[in-house]
Amino acid sequence: MTDPLLESFLHYLGTERNASPHTIDAYRRDIAEFGLRIRDDGNFSDWAAVDHDQARAFVMRLFDAGDSKRSVQRKLSSLRSFFRFQIKHEQLTENPFSGLAPIKSDKPLPVVMSVSDIDRLISGVRDYWTSAAAAGLSKSEDAAEFAEARDAAMIELIYSGGLRIGEAVGLNLGDVDLNSRVVRVRGKGKKERLAAIGTPCCSALRTYFPRRRSVGAERRSDSPLFVNRFGERITARSFQRNLKNYLQTAGLPPDFTPHKLRHSFATHLLDAGADLRSVQEMLGHENLSTTQIYTHVTAERMRQVYKKSHPRAK
Repeated sequence: MTDPLLESFLHYLGTERNASPHTIDAYRRDIAEFGLRIRDDGNFSDWAAVDHDQARAFVMRLFDAGDSKRSVQRKLSSLRSFFRFQIKHEQLTENPFSGLAPIKSDKPLPVVMSVSDIDRLISGVRDYWTSAAAAGLSKSEDAAEFAEARDAAMIELIYSGGLRIGEAVGLNLGDVDLNSRVVRVRGKGKKERLAAIGTPCCSALRTYFPRRRSVGAERRSDSPLFVNRFGERITARSFQRNLKNYLQTAGLPPDFTPHKLRHSFATHLLDAGADLRSVQEMLGHENLSTTQIYTHVTAERMRQVYKKSHPRAK
């Protein structure tokens, strides 16, 4: 049975909060799970009857079921948002989840790639497509050269500018200014920021642009920057599939992802002395606390270097 209040909340997330379909589905699952644990059939919609005791009981049941602290935090965040929505629309006067004690979780430190890892990855792109063309795995040598130039440019851009994969594939041709070496990025919540890019990235883009035209991609400023062989916008999933091949060719860990390039961007900046506030702005983080995890990464790297190098470290 459809819950009109829940559907109204999910519609609000999509239209007013610009939440992605994936995020909306996650909220739906989290709220539905609460209903399932309140009633065995999950057909629960009496939100006004939920009290603090039921909220606390829900937390205990999640932990009893083996949920991680991080998972519990996410589910509570979904429910707090849902009940705040009900208060805002005068369906309720109190949020039963607002009084719960905070759950502290140990965030895993981001895994970062070294500069040499990134160089090996770029070489892996070239080596993969050279082999693919020689073995007849690509449609033609031109197709291999196109894919190589595009994906090398994407890797350079994600690492050079600290972009998310979704931000990179969402770029349009007019978002890139090679003369000023900046890229206009649309981040979460459609917030815009400027990302600086370096010489290797500009060089890779200049190599890619003629290849982009060769597949018939439009030259309008609002046309996609990164395209597939049909001249249409490439998807994040397609790039991630290719990345696995490049990692294997380069002999790098298979769990390296596009987001680890972004982690590496932030960590390498802090290693080189960049201040935390500037890195926050470059990443497009709303809160400084989100960026601070990278300071733990650099501190850990410093400890490892000290332990390995200092005569009195042991």
